[in-house]
Amino acid sequence: MLKMAFLSDIGRVRTVNEDRALVQDQPDGWALAIVADGMGGHQAGDIASAMAIEWIPQGLHPMDADLNGEQRGQRLRSAIEKANEKIFEYASERENYHGMGTTVVAVLASSESAVIAHIGDSRAYRIRGGHIEQLTEDHSLVNELVKSGQISREEAEHHPRRNVLTRALGTEPTIEVDVQEISWQSGDMLLLCSDGLSGLVEQQRILHTVLGEGDLEDKVRGLINEALAAGGDDNVTVVLMANDSRHRASEPNGEAG
Repeated sequence: MLKMAFLSDIGRVRTVNEDRALVQDQPDGWALAIVADGMGGHQAGDIASAMAIEWIPQGLHPMDADLNGEQRGQRLRSAIEKANEKIFEYASERENYHGMGTTVVAVLASSESAVIAHIGDSRAYRIRGGHIEQLTEDHSLVNELVKSGQISREEAEHHPRRNVLTRALGTEPTIEVDVQEISWQSGDMLLLCSDGLSGLVEQQRILHTVLGEGDLEDKVRGLINEALAAGGDDNVTVVLMANDSRHRASEPNGEAG
């Protein structure tokens, strides 16, 4: 049985929340969760992220109940690609919105299987057996610099261009979406978040909060509070999905942001 909770907060500095989140039970028993972190002037970022969480679920319907994880990953990729086309077309037709875009990290999960798709620097983590693992790789300039050995991981955390993305949804007519099927079992949790959390709160602190007392809603609020306590200089959005019936659900269907 899957349980989900989510929350989005404007933070302590920004005047607009450009993050959006969605959790949704699918008719075939699977669950969908999405986090999108918008970017662009003239409040275009919140439009891009809102369009992403509207169009991606629509692109998944109808879904054959007999599809396996790999096939669902293909459907998720296609839905994100179609959302990209719509956002890019919308921005191209409106001068104020040229260049707007959004990150996306999305998961489709059942109690036996999970697939993750992402573009940008919003992340997915798996928590299992007291450990946390980052499952997604940031599509960012600083991550490219780290991979090429030009800067260290520690330097990347404070780099002046750490918010520059190498891939985003809606900024180009076509995109490359990273999709993976992961190991997913009872007792596991998946954390989806915008960089308002991952950019401010250390991974071990995230783990400590997730493993703390309380239900999923308490843990999500705790993660938001950690980001706010660390300065809250960005919007922060968190989704927690638990493959464990011991947790109580919070707002099983809905949107945040």
